[in-house]
Amino acid sequence: MITHSIDRLEYLCSVIPPLLSSIPDHEFRNKPAPGKWSRQEILGHLIDSATNNHQRFIRVQFEEIPYIRYDQDQWVLNSHYNELNKEDMIEFWKRYNLHLVELMRRIPAENLQKFCNTGGENPVTLEFLVNDYVVHQEHHLKQMVKY
Repeated sequence: MITHSIDRLEYLCSVIPPLLSSIPDHEFRNKPAPGKWSRQEILGHLIDSATNNHQRFIRVQFEEIPYIRYDQDQWVLNSHYNELNKEDMIEFWKRYNLHLVELMRRIPAENLQKFCNTGGENPVTLEFLVNDYVVHQEHHLKQMVKY
């Protein structure tokens, strides 16, 4: 089931924002190498992921195998995340994910086995999407902070 993922995401929303806020702005915006994302751009990517997965979590419940993919590099490039206010982004990431937590809690069990095409070889279940979303968040959060 998805209960563990929901609990984990809620936990992340409580512990991560202060850790991100403690990073000096110049370090948060620093790109480690050409073509690599700064921490602020990684956070932006996680917001993009929330946006796209929000759509997946909802549409998969009422559409016949929706096709929802996105080009993460283009989303980050065209969102200009390094130019935005760090604290606003942290708060938005937190609030958006708490919203997703509430949505996830209300997914009927029978809908967890419905499928979505994310551009991979095979469609995946909503259950997989929810669990994978949280794993993806944690993967990138661990690139930014230790918790």
